[in-house]
Amino acid sequence: MRRSLRLLAALVAVWLLVAYLMLPALWRHYEHQPALLTSPRVTTTGAGIPGDPLNVGLVGSREEVLAAFAAAGWRIPAALGLRSDVGIAESVLADRPDPTAPVSELFLFGRPEDLAFEKEVGTSADRRNHVRFWRNDELGDGSRPFWIGAASFDEGVGLSHRTGQITHHIAPDVDAERDLVMADLEAAHQLVRRYQVTGVGPTLDGRNGGGDRYFTDGELDVGVLIQERKAQVEPPAVLPNPTPVRVKQWLWHRIAPFLRG
Repeated sequence: MRRSLRLLAALVAVWLLVAYLMLPALWRHYEHQPALLTSPRVTTTGAGIPGDPLNVGLVGSREEVLAAFAAAGWRIPAALGLRSDVGIAESVLADRPDPTAPVSELFLFGRPEDLAFEKEVGTSADRRNHVRFWRNDELGDGSRPFWIGAASFDEGVGLSHRTGQITHHIAPDVDAERDLVMADLEAAHQLVRRYQVTGVGPTLDGRNGGGDRYFTDGELDVGVLIQERKAQVEPPAVLPNPTPVRVKQWLWHRIAPFLRG
C-alpha cells in the first residue's frame, strides 16, 4: 500500500509538472516578435470587464492599414452617436443594409480602438465581420508602426449577459474571424509576410464583455503589409511555428469541430 501511494504521488507530481509547467511553456512562443511577450491578451469594456481576445496584428503605417482594408473590401464604421445609433437600429429592425454601422468601443492601453473595420453579412447590421486595432509601436521592432487587434463575428443583436444592455453577440469561433481577416488581406495582395505568436493561449470556454462564449487556439496572427502600394503578386512568406506549437495546433484542429457543435 505504501509503495502504491508513493507511485500515485509520483504520477500526480509528473502530471502537474507536465500539464502546468512544461506544456504551457512549450506552447508559448514569441520568436518572431519578442516584444509581444509582455503585451495584454484581451481588451476590456468601458466598465473594465474583460472583452474580446486579441488575435490579430499588422505591421504598417496608418495609411497602409487603411488602404489594405479598402482593397480587401472592408469598410470603416461610422462614429458612435445618435444618428449612427438610430441607423443601426433601423437596419436591424427593418432588415436593411447598413455597411458602415458603428461598433461599440473596447479599450486597450487605457484608450478605445484607434481603427476599426467591418464587412457586412446578409441584409442588415446584426450580422457582420469586424475588427478593432490599437497602435502600439513599443510592441513592434521599431522599423514600422505596429497594430494589435481583436477580430470577431457579430451573429446577432440581443441583451448583454453581464449588464443587460443592448449589444451584438459574437460567434464563439474567434479563430475563424482572425483567419478571415488575414485571408481577405492576402487575397487582395496586401501582405508580404505572415507569422504567429502566442496570444491569449488555448481557451475552451472564454467569455467576452457581453458574456458571450468564445474558444480559440490562442494564436495571434500578424501580417506585414506591402509598402508604397507595391503590388504583391506572390503569396506572402509564412514564418514557421516551433515544433511544439505545430503539435498543439494539430491537436487543436481535431477538437475544434466538437467545440463548434
